[in-house]
Amino acid sequence: MASLTALNEMLLRRCDDLAGRDHWRKGAPIGELFTEDAAAGLELPGIGFDAVRYESRRADKTGKVIIDGTAYLAGPAYHDRHLTVGIRHDKIEILDEHAHPVIVFDRVYGRADETVFVATQLLQAIAVKPGSWTHSPVRDLVDMPVRDWLDQARNSDRARLLTHLDKAAAATSFDTAIRAATRLITHGDDPASDGLGMLARRIHDNTEPVPLAVDLHVYDQFTSRADATPLETETEEAAA
Repeated sequence: MASLTALNEMLLRRCDDLAGRDHWRKGAPIGELFTEDAAAGLELPGIGFDAVRYESRRADKTGKVIIDGTAYLAGPAYHDRHLTVGIRHDKIEILDEHAHPVIVFDRVYGRADETVFVATQLLQAIAVKPGSWTHSPVRDLVDMPVRDWLDQARNSDRARLLTHLDKAAAATSFDTAIRAATRLITHGDDPASDGLGMLARRIHDNTEPVPLAVDLHVYDQFTSRADATPLETETEEAAA
């Protein structure tokens, strides 16, 4: 199985199949016998048990920590700092020196060749050094035409868009920010403006105005001369 969730789903299907069979000795459905056993069991505590192991890690100069052979990015701001990591079966939680949450990742099993990171962690860092965009791992996560716009932009414009993407992603999500930038570029507008954040929030909140079909034929009367003869009007209308 690729994950613990997939394993549990497979085991649950097998249990459901087993529950429909009769017990070999008692002659009753196994599912009914299990229900009786569960009712006779002790009541579970009201607070769930958090199966987690906390360990100390020192981030490297780029803000990465190594857990079971895989690098997770805490963020450039946490370089060379002592951090705490909570290791769960499905999540990796990183906390700072004061046990304040920093970020949570899906756990990767085995040794990953690439660093596990979230795109929003690097946007501001790239905005400070826009020349690093071309070889940044974030570039592969950005869809066209936003990627093409950033590839061709001057460093100053690239920094502006990355800064606005960072703010829009913080208010909504990375995918929503990219969708908003894509729409602005498609419509011929400047994506590196305050309009990006407003559009991203409208997309996120599903509050975009619905475009209405407007009949403009009522204005046709202003395009014809009031003193025109019927023949002239007919000629003008035919030419139009």
